[in-house]
Amino acid sequence: MTTTFSRKKLTAIVGGCLAVVALGSGPLQAANPCAAKPMNPCAAKPMNPCAAKPMNPCAAKPMNPCAAKNMSAGVTRPADYKPYKGDHAALVAEGAKLFKDTSLSTNGMSCNTCHNNNGMFQASFAQPYPHYVQMANDQFKLKAVHADEMVQLCMVAPMAAKPLPWDSRELAALAAYVTEQQKGFAKQHKTGAMNPCAAKNPCAAKPMNPCAAKPMNPCAAKPMNPCAAKPMNPCSAKPMNPCSAK
Repeated sequence: MTTTFSRKKLTAIVGGCLAVVALGSGPLQAANPCAAKPMNPCAAKPMNPCAAKPMNPCAAKPMNPCAAKNMSAGVTRPADYKPYKGDHAALVAEGAKLFKDTSLSTNGMSCNTCHNNNGMFQASFAQPYPHYVQMANDQFKLKAVHADEMVQLCMVAPMAAKPLPWDSRELAALAAYVTEQQKGFAKQHKTGAMNPCAAKNPCAAKPMNPCAAKPMNPCAAKPMNPCAAKPMNPCSAKPMNPCSAK
């Protein structure tokens, strides 16, 4: 009796506890989908493609045709051109100094920076002025230039400076020096003296290798061995034994 009561009592207690738990607690919920939302795609937008535009291609063009309507006007002889006149030898000497003068430019360059020892001169430089210059054609659309125009072209383009006054002694001196350079270049170009490979390679025809034809090896043909053919052995043919035939 006591055992049956205890079991019934225990069952009732457990049942009551379960009921309390069931009534006192709400239904189990799934994880809140809003608790940890994925990052809002609008929260971190990719950089606005308009915010940082690529550099305007017209902002820094080499020799922008819009920056100077006619750049060739500054490097070609004016209609009323009257060059400076002076002693040619003196102008050449002065021009040689100006050729290395970096103060003529705005970027620390001089004519000699590119043309030291005739460097950077093309084959067309061997032709008397006026002649074709690749840079003049590429940047200024000029098919032929005079010596003074070539000086002005270098002043404006590589040296980033203003053209020299057309009637200045400096321009006349540089033009005179460049003209003499051209004459010397033409002579060297004609004879091939400039190009060390123009003359036949001195290594192309070497003297005969002294080992190519050696004197006959003294051992190649030895004198006959004196032992090779010995005289007949005197014992090889004995006289007949007198006892062999009695």
